[in-house]
Amino acid sequence: MTTQMTDSPTPLWEESILGGAHWSGVLRRGATLRLTALGDDANVAALFYSREQPLERYNMADTLKAQHTAMLTTGCVAYTDMGRILFGITADRCGWHDPLCGLTDDALIEARYGVTRFQEERNARFVSGRTAMLVELGKHGLGERDLVANINFFSKVTVDESGALRRQAGHARNGDYIDLRFEMDTIVVLHAGPHPLDERPRHDPPAVQLAAFKSLPLAADDACLTRCPENARGYRNTRMHFLP
Repeated sequence: MTTQMTDSPTPLWEESILGGAHWSGVLRRGATLRLTALGDDANVAALFYSREQPLERYNMADTLKAQHTAMLTTGCVAYTDMGRILFGITADRCGWHDPLCGLTDDALIEARYGVTRFQEERNARFVSGRTAMLVELGKHGLGERDLVANINFFSKVTVDESGALRRQAGHARNGDYIDLRFEMDTIVVLHAGPHPLDERPRHDPPAVQLAAFKSLPLAADDACLTRCPENARGYRNTRMHFLP
């Protein structure tokens, strides 16, 4: 399912994240961020914090229980721990995004792909999701205590008959994209690295394209607003926060 997201096809800005690299920035209320996979089997780990007060941030548990889901796609929103909405997903060509499986750490990356060091490899070294997030969080005055459950965009994780979580290889395709319409000024932290359950032995994560657009106003029949009564209350809470 897709919806029109902007009143102009011209991006406000564009930027690419190389495979294995990380990025952070601020997306303003009224902007839409499009993430586009530039290769098959992409994964983008993402964290979100209120720019106004970073102690208010994406809350995985509230996001899932309020919307009665264990995955994210068009019509879903991301809740803060204050019951407000950071962003809504207004378009999604991938169809399933993982909010459960967290980040890779240094031990996992070294065990799976081998040891690399900055002294020899420079920016081509293999960086874990946890390390990447900490580097970017430091740019915004945040640190280890601010690491919370993240979203893994473009990854589909299901449960097999034994109860084990499995990442579905081949789920994301080159050119798949997802649009995030921001309802609050938000610090966005991204890492285009392997998913924790990615079993491929070679470290070769695809790059991701970022593009920001001006969003259209929220309509009465918006898919994010009407998904469930909880979302309507979340949008009301958010509007109340921004009253003059």
